[in-house]
Amino acid sequence: MKKSESIKNICKALITFKVKVGAITKDAKNPFFKSTYASLGNIIEAIEEPLAESGLAVMQFPTADHCLTTIVMHESGEWIQSVYRIRPVKDDAQGIGSCLTYQKRYALTSALLLNILESDDDGNYATYGNGTPQQPEKKELPWLNKDTKEFSAVLAYLIDNGTMDKVRLKYKVSKEVETLLLSNLKK
Repeated sequence: MKKSESIKNICKALITFKVKVGAITKDAKNPFFKSTYASLGNIIEAIEEPLAESGLAVMQFPTADHCLTTIVMHESGEWIQSVYRIRPVKDDAQGIGSCLTYQKRYALTSALLLNILESDDDGNYATYGNGTPQQPEKKELPWLNKDTKEFSAVLAYLIDNGTMDKVRLKYKVSKEVETLLLSNLKK
């Protein structure tokens, strides 16, 4: 992280911003993992007015080697800057674009300490409070087979910057199927 010599004014403005912005809801769905997330559009819409009212602005721009620079600026001229790097699975326009959207969402969330409403925890917090949560039952993962709708969904997920590690959280993957998936990514 880099910053201006003084950050006194920007700190006060960030406190004002935090009071004004409130929580941001998860408005988009990841069909592959059946999860929800706050879309970049939803985050930007939620922060635009509170930023302006607090005398703040944010700039984000991609730099070399798959980095994204995020700068939070205050009307006084004070600023805070951070660089976030993530490598796309596939180094083509689609992979880089997907990676950049992900970077923008996570950099904004981190730099502004945004409260993204979390998903349901199956009642563990309500039941156990800060105690030990109930451990989910381990279930056997299904095999990912070629020429199935699941295979097509996984391939689309990988093309959209997904990772094999996350695929393995949902499916058992044979060496043959993994090789087939990876060879399709190279086309």
